Amino acid sequence: MSRRDLLTRDGERRFLQITIAFLCLSPLGFGLIGMIKGTAGFGGLATPGVDSHFRYLSGLFFGIGVMAVTCIPRIEAMTERFRWVILFVVIGGLARLFGFAVAGPPHGAQFDAVFVELVATPLLGLWQRRVARRYR
Repeated sequence: MSRRDLLTRDGERRFLQITIAFLCLSPLGFGLIGMIKGTAGFGGLATPGVDSHFRYLSGLFFGIGVMAVTCIPRIEAMTERFRWVILFVVIGGLARLFGFAVAGPPHGAQFDAVFVELVATPLLGLWQRRVARRYR
């Protein structure tokens, strides 16, 4: 393998790592806010049961972010774990989309989230697979 190929391969890997790190800010940040502040952190009032469930789901969201972060240092070797992260995010996006159909569409930021969950995240999985193949 030439030096130019190595730099290109390593450059793509680094760009993928930076992209994943940036995207992890959402589940880590919003998950942490939801765990600490509950529904009040997002302007909502809820019964104690709903707030408790929201905090639990926020913890899961935070955990997905942590799982993704653990893939970053060796992203080229973490295909199986990263696929689980992708699957969890896509399932969440499908649940959100179902909620749109049942309860009606929410405000604009939720539409952006669905795009990230159902389009961008699977594309990120394909990108990770490409990088992993280049390192084999």
